[in-house]
Amino acid sequence: MLIERPPRLFRWLVPGGIFRMPAGERKVYLTFDDGPIPEMTPWVLDTLDAFGVKATFFMVGDNVRRHPELLREVRRRGHAVGNHTMHHLQGSKSTVASYLRDVMEADELIGSGLFRPPHGWLRPGQRRRLAGEFRLVMYDLVTRDYSRKLTAREVTDNVKRLARPGSIIVFHDSLKSAPRLKEALPAALEWLKSEGYAFGKLDDSKIATI
Repeated sequence: MLIERPPRLFRWLVPGGIFRMPAGERKVYLTFDDGPIPEMTPWVLDTLDAFGVKATFFMVGDNVRRHPELLREVRRRGHAVGNHTMHHLQGSKSTVASYLRDVMEADELIGSGLFRPPHGWLRPGQRRRLAGEFRLVMYDLVTRDYSRKLTAREVTDNVKRLARPGSIIVFHDSLKSAPRLKEALPAALEWLKSEGYAFGKLDDSKIATI
């Protein structure tokens, strides 16, 4: 539970971070981390199209560098994109300066106003600097599709158990998640639709600067 839904203390450690969207509508926000890769991202896009769902993709810059056509395809299909660093850096293992360089290198390729830190961790100095450049998007529900300890059904059950209006939900378009995602994503989408949820994408426009 501490992983699937971040506790209040964790949310307090990222002031200004967006963990959940306003709950006025029965709407959730699907996000996909760690892509884009040709082995998974096109399948995710096709699955979302089949259900008529838009989402937000937090991309690793080095993957975009190798597969720029996938960034273009994600946008062409009407989805939003976000920055997930250039090399999937962990903030706790990086200096403020090196982390910011990595994020801005990715920004040159991705060009989004959204940022999500890998593993959800930022040093206070990293957070303060990035908050002036990006909207810091965290999460309300982590499906744990990456975990080899879970089955696809258990990943889907995490969605059924914890989804609520305004939830920002994390999946991964990665090879590590593929064995569970290919069953869990369609099942989760079908369940969410049956429960009357609509789907939103996040605004990835750049923050205006004066």
